[in-house]
Amino acid sequence: MQELTHFIDGAMTKGTSGRFSDVFNPATGEVQAKLPIATKDEVDDVVASAAKAQVAWGNTNPQRRARVMMAMVGLMNRDMDKLAEALSREHGKTLPDAKGDLQRGLEVIEYCIGAPQMLKGEYTDGAGPGIDIFSMRQPVGVVAAIMPFNFPAMMPLWHVGPALVCGNSVVLKPSERDPSVPLMLAELFIEAGLPAGCFQVVNGDKDAVDALLDNETIGGVSFVGSTPIAQYIYARATANGKRAQCFGGAKNHMIVMPDADMDQAADALIGAGFGAAGERCMAISVAVPVGDETADRLVEALVPRIEKLRVAPYTDGDDVDYGPVVTAEAKKRILSLIDKGVEEGATLVVDNRDFSLQGYENGFFVGPHLFDHVTPDMEIYKQEIFGPVLATVRAKTYEDALKLAMDHEYGNGTAIFTRDGDTARDFAHRVNIGMVGINVPIPVPLAYHTFGGWKKSMFGDLNQHGPDSFKFYTRTKTVTSRWPSGIKEGGEFNFKAMD
Repeated sequence: MQELTHFIDGAMTKGTSGRFSDVFNPATGEVQAKLPIATKDEVDDVVASAAKAQVAWGNTNPQRRARVMMAMVGLMNRDMDKLAEALSREHGKTLPDAKGDLQRGLEVIEYCIGAPQMLKGEYTDGAGPGIDIFSMRQPVGVVAAIMPFNFPAMMPLWHVGPALVCGNSVVLKPSERDPSVPLMLAELFIEAGLPAGCFQVVNGDKDAVDALLDNETIGGVSFVGSTPIAQYIYARATANGKRAQCFGGAKNHMIVMPDADMDQAADALIGAGFGAAGERCMAISVAVPVGDETADRLVEALVPRIEKLRVAPYTDGDDVDYGPVVTAEAKKRILSLIDKGVEEGATLVVDNRDFSLQGYENGFFVGPHLFDHVTPDMEIYKQEIFGPVLATVRAKTYEDALKLAMDHEYGNGTAIFTRDGDTARDFAHRVNIGMVGINVPIPVPLAYHTFGGWKKSMFGDLNQHGPDSFKFYTRTKTVTSRWPSGIKEGGEFNFKAMD
């Protein structure tokens, strides 16, 4: 049985609490590692160490900090296969999905190489008689990143990269379910030239989270997870005087107009709805065809595609469509919501509740499911299922479809499939959701834009990665200066003028 560690002051470090959490292999249901759970005192010690390391790092010029990111890109590419295998082993996602997870995080690290440009301030010459004004962006100090299980590489890198290159020290608390890749990334940062102590990884549960939120040295907190936890962390962090960006749940709608390419729309829904077993905040979990004829054609196109999906462990090869969900509890919750949908009157068109994989009967596998005739009052519509379940809600008109997306409490992402430019433009302009796809099913912006939802999908006013990350992880200082003139006419220096 492997015993994992924390990563403190540049080295893998055993915990001292005596408490451990089980890390499972989702494909077999077996415990594959023990993870130390930190106490409040351990967390406070880690934060204090990070604060000491931050002083010199924050005074390192941005170009040198960017060179660490440049080296990190090379190291991640070198170790891509090893990182992906470790990610798949703990999370359960396929190897191509795992590499995609790593790649999207790597792209943010690539973006961070441009930090010197992003950290430049402003200057006004002659704002008044002999007065100049300039601004500078300075690091917050020590920041905390509390990250989810579903993207154990991408999400930490989205936050750790910008925070570090801005001159902060980072204390990362990864998910207890799949902590190995964050620990491996911490080692790579040290190899890339990051000073020890600037990036700490401390494992823990709610006690560790609360210790980070209450620690006076922590200046900023980033979180990704469910909406109730996002609200809790945002409220507690800001009450303690910290800046916070907390990203919560989602219920992403994809509107399918009558003029859409139905094969293209169906293919998009298969990838967006069932990829990564539906365990992503940008998954499309609600298809909204406009008109019964459109709905009939869409469901007809989806059924054979869903029935061909191959569900298996990542070790079965790259042609696996998706693997298990992350825990037995997650599987139980997903199946209970499917039962609830049937009970409430939705039509379960594709029913895989009895799905079992020979040789992996104890694994956390959930077969793909398709509902039709779902209504907004049903739990499977209101809740984020976070599993391989696609709900079809039939809309009579475009306005009805738009209203469904706008009225839902979550506002992370949405999409529309249509051949009509006016309809697409109207949808993008009016919908009250943070990320919009037009014939693009998962509208996740690239690293040089920002990622973030609206409504109950986000708490805070700055998004993840892109330009917003440099604003979040720095504070603006504005300096107004005047130097009394000591030069007399003719060039003779007037010392009295300096008195």
